[in-house]
Amino acid sequence: MIEATSDDAKINGIGRIGSQPIALAAAALVIIVIAAGSIALWRSYSGTSPEQDRIAAVRQVQARAALASEQLAEKTKALDESQQESIDQLQVVQDQLQALKRAFAAQQTDAKRLTEQVGDLSGAIDSLRQSFANAQSPEASSPRSTRHSSIGSRHHAGHHRPGKSRH
Repeated sequence: MIEATSDDAKINGIGRIGSQPIALAAAALVIIVIAAGSIALWRSYSGTSPEQDRIAAVRQVQARAALASEQLAEKTKALDESQQESIDQLQVVQDQLQALKRAFAAQQTDAKRLTEQVGDLSGAIDSLRQSFANAQSPEASSPRSTRHSSIGSRHHAGHHRPGKSRH
């Protein structure tokens, strides 16, 4: 038998220790490859992956954002239309108010004109009464009974109003 010297033992020991880390690294590499392969196999078998899940989640968020944006646009459009209708209605009311103001001013002008005409007619009637009274006073020489009866009949005729009967 061959005896190993200490130098040989050192070389053989180092060689054995040196060959073990390579085997450990190779075993670890094999385990990592097997694990990665099994994870990939599991994902392909189940049909889902985190990337696909993230993509689906992003698409869902985008769809919700698009829907919310669309709803907001519709509500904004409806609000604009409602506001325009309110503005149009307000314009119509303002136009009607202006027409009413013009009609009221015209009525006031007519009322003022009619009041002036009534005043003029009242003045004319008073003038006629005065001239009639002055014209009657020179007739004082005529008989009194005839004068009273003619004045009485005229008095009743003057106070007779149309539409009312005294019978």
